[in-house]
Amino acid sequence: MRASFRLGRVAGVPVGVNWSVLVIFALIAWGLAANQFPRSYPDRSPVAYAIAGLAAAVVFFVGLLAHEVSHAIVAKRNGLEVGGITLWLFGGVAELKGEPRNPGAELRISGVGPLVSLLIGAFFGVIAAVLALAGQGGLLLGVMAWLAGINVLLAVFNVLPAAPLDGGRLLRAAVWKATGDRTRASVVAARAGWVLGVLLIGLGLWQFLSGVGFGGLWLALIGWFLIGAAGMEERQARTGSALRGIRVGDVMTPQPQTASAEMTVADFVDHYLFAYRHSALPLTEEGRPTGLVTVDRVRGVPAERRASTTLAEVACRTDELVLAQPGEQLNDLLPRLSECADGRALVVTDGQLVGIVSPSDISRAVQRGTLRTARG
Repeated sequence: MRASFRLGRVAGVPVGVNWSVLVIFALIAWGLAANQFPRSYPDRSPVAYAIAGLAAAVVFFVGLLAHEVSHAIVAKRNGLEVGGITLWLFGGVAELKGEPRNPGAELRISGVGPLVSLLIGAFFGVIAAVLALAGQGGLLLGVMAWLAGINVLLAVFNVLPAAPLDGGRLLRAAVWKATGDRTRASVVAARAGWVLGVLLIGLGLWQFLSGVGFGGLWLALIGWFLIGAAGMEERQARTGSALRGIRVGDVMTPQPQTASAEMTVADFVDHYLFAYRHSALPLTEEGRPTGLVTVDRVRGVPAERRASTTLAEVACRTDELVLAQPGEQLNDLLPRLSECADGRALVVTDGQLVGIVSPSDISRAVQRGTLRTARG
């Protein structure tokens, strides 16, 4: 899930927000200000309800961010890189680069998020209890009680044993520990996520058809998301198993044809496009990669501008390149390929270009790895 805009850094980790957060934020704030708070605390002004609803929604998302930041901090302490944190429609996601090295690390990384949400819920619950004992039964009590309940609910939902929820990670850690097989553990957790998704869709549709309200459709939507995410996790687990032990140097295309950044798009189309079978060419300067140009990028240049446009102007820039070493494990490279829209990695040794890895190279490696696994 890509961020639509960045908020900054928390604990050294980039934090972004997808536009879909605005939808759920508005729904929460409106639902509290227009329905729940007026029913529970009548005779307040509309402004008071609006302020209470907005404040509750803001604090809720701060708590959601704390949940994801805790995952990121523990992941970094267990040797994993964190690409960033993105808040979106269904909560948040910490983008971990790589996999935990053992079941214990998986347990720690996965378990800390629900624990933080539970502690946040307990914190607001204590405040609500103190306000109630002091006879303060106004909107402030309502906001505290709602924040306590929603954070506890978030913690409980997240520990359900189904991927991609934190509980699915905990289930994977347990199966991994019991069997010693990470792939099998990932498949078990993913299929549990599929089952939970089907149950949520069924329950949501039943609620909606029974006249409970549109909350049932929201439940069904969450179930649909779980099914899709669980299926993706199972495919990734099987792909990772097929590629285990394969190095970047085993699948790369060595010594690829290169081009100069000063070449015009017209020259590239006339002299390179049909002369070589590759759909992407690295740009180099004294053997060092400076960019990557693809057919898709060239296609976006109007015909009348090709003679005056250089490849450097349309290429994937140096800071966008995904670089790898020949001895690097291919599984470690895969999560980084999404960093560049072109989906390719340039292989370097001592800064010099020695190869390129394309999606077709990885596809062939998966096919061979699957056959090898089946034979084994």
